[in-house]
Amino acid sequence: MYQVDAEVEKREILKRYKNLLRIWKPRNPVDKKVVRKAFKMALEAHKDMRRKTGEPYIYHPLGVATIAVGEIGLGATSIVCALLHDVVEDTEYTIEDVRGLFGDKVTSIIDGLTKIKGIFDQHTASIHAENFKKILLTLSDDVRVILIKLADRLHNMRTLDALPHDKQLKISSETIYLYAPLAHRLGLHAIKSELEDLALKYTEPAVYETISWKLRESAKSRTRFVNKFIYPIKKALTEKGFKFKIHQREKSIAAIWLKMQKKEVPFEEIYDIFAIRIVIDSVLETEKSDCWKVYSAITDFYRPNMERLRDWISIPKANGYEALHTTVMSHTGQWVEIQIRSRRMDEIAEKGYAAHWKYKEAMHLNSRLDNWLDRIKEMIESPDADAMSFIDDVKGFFFLDEISVFTPQGELRSLPASSTVLDFAYAIHSELGNTCIGAKVDKKLVPIAHVLQNGQQVEIITSMKQAPKEEWLGYVVTTRAKTNIKMAVRAEKKKYARAGKEKLGLWFAQIGIDFTNENIKRFLTVNNFGSIIDLFYAVTVGTIGIKDVKLFSASIVRNGWQTYVDKGAIRGNGKSDKETAQSLTSASDQEGKFIGTNSHAIDYTVAPCCNPIPGDAVIGLMTSDYLPMQIHRTNCVKAQELMTVYGKKMVTVNWENNESISFVAEIKVIGMDRQGLINEISRIISNDLNLNIKSFHVEALNGLTEGAIALYVKNTTNLNDALIKLNLVDGITHVTRIN
Repeated sequence: MYQVDAEVEKREILKRYKNLLRIWKPRNPVDKKVVRKAFKMALEAHKDMRRKTGEPYIYHPLGVATIAVGEIGLGATSIVCALLHDVVEDTEYTIEDVRGLFGDKVTSIIDGLTKIKGIFDQHTASIHAENFKKILLTLSDDVRVILIKLADRLHNMRTLDALPHDKQLKISSETIYLYAPLAHRLGLHAIKSELEDLALKYTEPAVYETISWKLRESAKSRTRFVNKFIYPIKKALTEKGFKFKIHQREKSIAAIWLKMQKKEVPFEEIYDIFAIRIVIDSVLETEKSDCWKVYSAITDFYRPNMERLRDWISIPKANGYEALHTTVMSHTGQWVEIQIRSRRMDEIAEKGYAAHWKYKEAMHLNSRLDNWLDRIKEMIESPDADAMSFIDDVKGFFFLDEISVFTPQGELRSLPASSTVLDFAYAIHSELGNTCIGAKVDKKLVPIAHVLQNGQQVEIITSMKQAPKEEWLGYVVTTRAKTNIKMAVRAEKKKYARAGKEKLGLWFAQIGIDFTNENIKRFLTVNNFGSIIDLFYAVTVGTIGIKDVKLFSASIVRNGWQTYVDKGAIRGNGKSDKETAQSLTSASDQEGKFIGTNSHAIDYTVAPCCNPIPGDAVIGLMTSDYLPMQIHRTNCVKAQELMTVYGKKMVTVNWENNESISFVAEIKVIGMDRQGLINEISRIISNDLNLNIKSFHVEALNGLTEGAIALYVKNTTNLNDALIKLNLVDGITHVTRIN
């Protein structure tokens, strides 16, 4: 427990402030004076406040300011804003007090950072989503808002231990879903990696600790290998007169875990756990040719894999990243990734947008990152106000991989990987997208859904008879395209809304249900429509009929609002009324109950996206007042998205012990094909483990066997026993759980 000692705390506060100044190294006495004034104001404002750890609250703004200057490279104005970022929200000081002391620019940034309180009612899907929207809205005015916000989030993640587990999950999910991709997009690679690692620490602590331990255990052998590997490179570069530094860059824990899952291999089989980074001192005019000279020197000793050569010097990434990447074969038969950068490129790679801005004038260019910042406001100001749609669009805006394509005039355009002809058309102009009927790609005629490849030249073909359709949303990946299609489709649907509303009102009156906004909202929810306009349109075109209103009315009498999920489930999974009713009855009658935070039974459904079973770490989410709670595994990607949007409706839940209930869990088995293998697997499951098999699908091809087995298990102990036993079978190479 934290012990309060006023004198010790005072010394620690001064120590942290001096550390901030030491990292910053102020050269202008005026800047130093204004930072000191901000520090004194923050100290006074937060003097009676403490963090959840029990420590003085001032530790937090000092920590944020230190990250902003030391890890992002921001200056005096940003330090002031970081020190004061919680003053207006949490203390008696007002935004006008800040304006009077520090001027309009500081006030504008702090206003963007101040959290929203009391504006949105408790029924808003997510106050966090709206906060995020407001913060992004200020991006086009001053990018420092989001950079300081990222520093704030990083410091909160570093001190997350003091919060209860449900808060840790909520904040970690929001971090991995929104803030880490945003850090990546702004070029803050180190911050992005640390945010991902810290989020993994709380969402999957066992995975985090295991990989951390294995990295520590293998550190010495890696260092020996690297020293031997780089020796001839260092010698050659020195002889050629280069000034350089060589670093070993370790892959982040989250990146290693992602690769283990993607490749379905253990830690020991990840070959690129580390990379070699060569940073050369080179002037702007010769840095590109110098990087290629270094590449040439490396290939004198090691054979490169040409498929893994990445030239981000000629065409930098959208976040400003520039480097030359190659993967070479070492003399021990191990592939090694090498990154070649100039010192300027390295600073931009580590400090992102802040460093990019520093070099912008010297390079006389308007980078792709600037273009991205210019376009972000267009996405945020979309007429679609639904929080879930907004979060999806924001997430979609932070694509990690990109392609470059050319217009007929030779102009270069950057698009997310997997972009289509339609994405390209909307990237040029909304009207071009709305009237697009196809394209010529490298002179060859292709349809609007054709996926573009890097380096292709695209000429759009249009027709004034063409109009956007709802199915076009399945053809595009960019936010700009989605927004324009939604706007056009919505405008078309609005023409039918009045007729649909009148018809639905008549049906409600005929069945005897009050046609109130509350009842319309309930009807919309259980029929799984995204908006009232979509519902009224469905009524007009006949997708919804009077029989649906009758089912809705009957459900009120039969079960009440909380358990009415028939139509929502049908629309979600395509089952018939009878099948859905049976599956839901099975869920509630046989799968047992959860115990909520108030120790009472809660109606729930098990999420099919992650298929949790007893023993899994789980979280409950109330996504609607009219549907049962959804139970997800805490590491579920969909749950991370939902926790971001429905954070206020998250419930801490635990499994209730009930050994008489069985759950379905699926496993994947890969191995060498041999006679009797399937029989041995079946015998172990049925006889040794005493588990029942629901389904067993197996394929053998070219000497390899791959099977998917659905088992009835009581809990994760049963499942883990199965994974361990089957892994020991002769010829089996991989056994993993399938979500």
